Amino acid sequence: MVEHGGHKKQASDRPRIGLIAGNGRFPIIFAENARKLGYSVSAVAHEGETEPELERYVDRIHWIKIGQFNKLIKLLKTDGVRQAVMLGGIRKTHVFTTVRPDFRALALAARLIHLKDDDILRTVAEEIESEGIQIRESTFGLQGILVEQGTLTTRKPSKKEWEDIRYGWDVGKQVGALDIGQCVVVKDRVIVAVEAVEGTDGAILRGGELAREGAVVVKRCKPQQDLRFDLPAVGPRTIEVMETVKASVLALEAGRGILLDRDETIAKANRAGIAIVGLI
Repeated sequence: MVEHGGHKKQASDRPRIGLIAGNGRFPIIFAENARKLGYSVSAVAHEGETEPELERYVDRIHWIKIGQFNKLIKLLKTDGVRQAVMLGGIRKTHVFTTVRPDFRALALAARLIHLKDDDILRTVAEEIESEGIQIRESTFGLQGILVEQGTLTTRKPSKKEWEDIRYGWDVGKQVGALDIGQCVVVKDRVIVAVEAVEGTDGAILRGGELAREGAVVVKRCKPQQDLRFDLPAVGPRTIEVMETVKASVLALEAGRGILLDRDETIAKANRAGIAIVGLI
């Protein structure tokens, strides 16, 4: 039985790790692995973003609204958390719609010169660490899920697809340096979509529809990437979206990209005839 809102699940002497959870399966996979490694997991989840399924994989869970930053910190401290990870995204569109920041969040925003992803996340991490809670790298406890170099699927990219991969790889680095996004969609050495506030899936859908079929999806770290958060992650859902628009290749950064539900993702790609490659 999982604790909700502060009721203790059971006494435990296991080391505690905090989980600041956004959307997607990344928080769930982390929580499951962390508990297998002997950690007790205290999660702070965001209403409208975090998967409710996370409750089954953690020892404690607290639900907050996006922007309740002071409450987030207080909950972690109340649970005795001294180290935490920040996993899963918060849709940028919520910044313009559902966010209701508390006074601490507003004070944090006032210190920011630019509302870029990396600036925001670093500032948030610094504020949390000022309260004695260390923010760990997002790969903490997740050995075995990083993308390795080479072709991961049965099908390999064609010569023409490799041209698009290399072109998208170079452009993706420039786009990342501007802190716009981590993903670009390419067809015939033309950038048909760049990830912005809509996220990776939205960029794939938009680019794939414009390309009609055979689009190449490239997702890589920004040059200034902070490994504590927002590493590029893909999973089965990514392949499903690519299949919808008949995209043909997914290129990821080896050693820093994250492959969620690896076996399922690769199996789906093989069935769809999609090639997955890891590059350095």
